[in-house]
Amino acid sequence: MHIEQQLLDKVNIWLNSPVFDSETQEKIKEMMTSSPKELEDSFYKNLEFGTGGMRGIMGVGTNRINKYTLGKNTQGISDYLKKSFPGEALKVAIAYDCRHNSDTLAKVVADLFSANGIKVFLFSDMRPTPELSFTVKHLECHAGIVLTASHNPPEYNGYKVYWQDGGQLVPPQDHEIIQTIEALQYDQIRFEANNDLIEYIDTAVDEAFINSAIENGSFNTSASAKENLKIVFTSLHGTSIKLVPDVLEKAGYTNVAIVKEQAEPNGDFPTVKSPNPEEPEALTMALALAEKTGADIVIGTDPDSDRLGVAVRNAEGQLVLLNGNQTMVLMTHFLLEQWKKQGRITGTEFIGSTIVSTPMMLELADVYGIECKVGLTGFKWIAKMIKDFPQQKFIGGGEESFGFMAGDAVRDKDAVTATLLVCEIAAQAKANGSSLYEELLQMYVDFGFYKEHLISITKKGIDGANEIKQMMSDLRNNPLEEINGERVIFVEDYQNSTTRNMFTGETGTLDIPKSNVLIYYLEDGSKICARPSGTEPKIKFYFSVNARIESLDEIAAAEEFLNAKIENIITGMNLS
Repeated sequence: MHIEQQLLDKVNIWLNSPVFDSETQEKIKEMMTSSPKELEDSFYKNLEFGTGGMRGIMGVGTNRINKYTLGKNTQGISDYLKKSFPGEALKVAIAYDCRHNSDTLAKVVADLFSANGIKVFLFSDMRPTPELSFTVKHLECHAGIVLTASHNPPEYNGYKVYWQDGGQLVPPQDHEIIQTIEALQYDQIRFEANNDLIEYIDTAVDEAFINSAIENGSFNTSASAKENLKIVFTSLHGTSIKLVPDVLEKAGYTNVAIVKEQAEPNGDFPTVKSPNPEEPEALTMALALAEKTGADIVIGTDPDSDRLGVAVRNAEGQLVLLNGNQTMVLMTHFLLEQWKKQGRITGTEFIGSTIVSTPMMLELADVYGIECKVGLTGFKWIAKMIKDFPQQKFIGGGEESFGFMAGDAVRDKDAVTATLLVCEIAAQAKANGSSLYEELLQMYVDFGFYKEHLISITKKGIDGANEIKQMMSDLRNNPLEEINGERVIFVEDYQNSTTRNMFTGETGTLDIPKSNVLIYYLEDGSKICARPSGTEPKIKFYFSVNARIESLDEIAAAEEFLNAKIENIITGMNLS
């Protein structure tokens, strides 16, 4: 295989500079002779920040997670912090998850910050990502870092950056930091630690976070209702085992069965194909335990405990998995109802969602007389809403990818607090002779039956990236005029910040940051979104359809109708 000169130039920097250790250089030499394709994939680009931070496969090279790529990032952030907060005593907090090398990479990052004269609060053991977001504000830090690759496969790791408000980086900081990082040379990285500036943190912060989770996730559920709710919980080998059982116990939930085989943190995630609660297979063992124990609800969280999957009993008593949109609207509706009962809704409050999530959130906001702010994919945009609109009170919000945030103590999706919140809803429903499932069905009658579906198409490597690019180009430059017999009436192009009425040709401007997203709106109210993933080699298609129903008796027929509509749209777009 021929290796391009541009690629060789990048490789030679790593081979010839004394900055890189001998082990790294030996691995590069080995790839040059035995795995040139792997060498190309390791160096053909630099890892970049996406919607969920920076994630990548661990290994050597500019396109890999290693001490040098993370070191360059950390040095750049150190320089940027000094520029942004001149004369201040800088502080950062660092957490890490259960993945291989997360602890050692976290220590590398801590060493680098300390080498730059920055005070570091480093967790002494793995912790959930939402606790890091909380800690940034709790300890009045200027920034925070968590080493995690969320639910990606075991060979991945990642690096999320948080700012003063506890939210992930957003413009302009993200672009300015990237520019600072890209301007650096590897020999400018300061690896020598100043251990006097590194302070280990653990139980005191844990207690503060647990108390915050209970404060934001509890709503006057009776002790008997809590005791009567039978819960099965699995941490899927991740960090939530550190806190979720304690939160539930302290909140009064005593009837909790934990999937023991998945309770031990393990970066290989040995009992699942993917540690992602979005995937039904990931909850197989939890569902089996629930059947054995007669549980009312099953909850599973991903490795860094920011997403949660939920299964509940349907009308026939069978356990069914809810999708992220369903859990989001259930939790949002419950919060709105509780705030209304407490007389806290004045019209200046808001909920948050994303452009690829269910439009049902807009219906909820309208009925309760508050605003639903809709942003790009990723919780950093919901956190930005809270920061940008301090005169409005944030109630809660989420996105379709199984994330939710209740209150503003944490500025990222938070499966710890959300787990407690969904138990509150289930416990109160059961005490009232209902169930979480029945509450959802009644919402469909009250607000409209919205049904969503997601397709993810994986395209790996350089060729895959080009395929995804071409698919988006075709949809953008030659927009479909009709899908499934329904005319396309409107197209939103977030990359070009434009809207287009397909009937009149009239165009408009989107007042939202640019992103490579396209949304098609059909004449019957259906919505189709195309978006390349910011963290994985995938292109995602989101489908939302809806129907109005008058009673619960119409649910089955409406669901059959909406399922058929989704299938026909997928076929019409040649995605099946």
